[in-house]
Amino acid sequence: MSLRHVHNGDAVFAAVRIVNDGSVPHADENEIFAEVGTMGMLINTGHLEENPNEELFLVSFQLPNGELGPPVTCLEHELSATPIVPYSHHG
Repeated sequence: MSLRHVHNGDAVFAAVRIVNDGSVPHADENEIFAEVGTMGMLINTGHLEENPNEELFLVSFQLPNGELGPPVTCLEHELSATPIVPYSHHG
């Protein structure tokens, strides 16, 4: 799903588990910032100089206490503009 119509301040949702790859300062490496379905707020968009065709999204995800976490850079495929219900296996 395209995120072309979302704007700064809009809600977005984690489509995958968002984990620190070491690029977020003051956070533990492999710290989980968002599970699938977690709502976040789009702060800004941009792209890497090396790959101007790939858009980057700066997002702060909601923490369990309701506050927003640190800004995290995400790729388009890691986000959704619509709420995602996490898959749960009923067995």
